[in-house]
Amino acid sequence: MKASISKFLAGLLVLIATLATNTCTYANGNNSNTPPRKKILIVLSAASEWTRADGSKYPSGYWTEEFVDVHEKFVAAGFDVDIATPGGKKPTADPHSLDPKFAGARVDAFKKYLQDLSGEISHPLVLGKINMAKYDAVVIPGGHGPVEDLYKDKDMGHVLFEAEKTNKIIGVICHGQAALLSAVDEKGNWLFKGTTLTSFSDEEEIEFGTASNAPWLLASRLRQCGANYQRGEKNWEAFVVTDGNVISGQNPASSIPMAEAIIVALNK
Repeated sequence: MKASISKFLAGLLVLIATLATNTCTYANGNNSNTPPRKKILIVLSAASEWTRADGSKYPSGYWTEEFVDVHEKFVAAGFDVDIATPGGKKPTADPHSLDPKFAGARVDAFKKYLQDLSGEISHPLVLGKINMAKYDAVVIPGGHGPVEDLYKDKDMGHVLFEAEKTNKIIGVICHGQAALLSAVDEKGNWLFKGTTLTSFSDEEEIEFGTASNAPWLLASRLRQCGANYQRGEKNWEAFVVTDGNVISGQNPASSIPMAEAIIVALNK
């Protein structure tokens, strides 16, 4: 009789433990029916200046609108987002992108978003230590920073080769397309030759007032390297191009529609 009771109690304890485990699992959203959250890597330039054709230094960095808009969209979509820079250096927001002349009425909202995210921005991941197998997409905002550092960064090139090899989404905005130039193999072959994409146009660079002393113009360089470059009909209007896993936006106004295109692609 005692043996039967002991056996019954032991079974009951196992059942209780199982139910408790399952309850915790479902409460935490980790049951087998819950798909893993999508994970996106945002790569920001670590440059705070852009070296001009005459050797002078132009205050620069990442363009705030392009970073804030995509980050906010991805988080709202339920994605996990990491930030990385070359060397893990704290990135600098281009001061022009926080000037009401360029940022308009949203400047205070941009500043607040950056302040709320200051912990992550101040301690980004090291680009050279990134394992793209952990991510579903890599996204690169612009500002003139990328034409100072990311376009020639070998770690950036490695991340792009890994993303392309496994067909991960590659999103680039405005001058972020300069980062694509880093993806050159040992034989000098550019990974994105023949890819249809857009970027900040030469005409917009001229209108912005930074073309005449630029070491090189991004849209022209992309064409020279073999990209099938496209641009929108009007300067400063949103324009997004999708070619396979590469999704590109022309200018700051393209940030949100580009992010939305990435969200749609990742949710397929």
